[in-house]
Amino acid sequence: MAESAKATLAGGCFWCLEAAYDEVRGVQNVESGYAGGAVENPTYDAVCTGRTGHAEVVQITYDPAVVSYNDLLEVFFTVHDPTQLDRQGADVGTQYRSAIFPDSPEQERSAREMIRQFEQDKVYDAPIVTRIEPLTRFFSAEKYHR
Repeated sequence: MAESAKATLAGGCFWCLEAAYDEVRGVQNVESGYAGGAVENPTYDAVCTGRTGHAEVVQITYDPAVVSYNDLLEVFFTVHDPTQLDRQGADVGTQYRSAIFPDSPEQERSAREMIRQFEQDKVYDAPIVTRIEPLTRFFSAEKYHR
């Protein structure tokens, strides 16, 4: 059996991303949670205040022999608007930011290259504001959010 890999992405409400990745061939699991903040064991209510620094994220476990990290990034850039700063639609606040939390230097290089290429090709009418942030820790969302 192939080795699994992980991708951690933030693009607004975690349920929206979760629904999209649940349909991708090669994705083994999608878990909603929080990353990028300074509070240990954040709760949904605390994250919603925008004061913990966390973003709502999904952590995707996938089989790289079936789906590549770049494929997952392409889905990411399709299912949310990476030009909206700290929001997605009606969801407003840093917890809804567009962010990529690379698991490795290779993932970081891939993410930076994809953003560079999209901007060079003028794929979007506005600048991409997706942040690339270190993944210090992933916190699973409460059971009632999964």
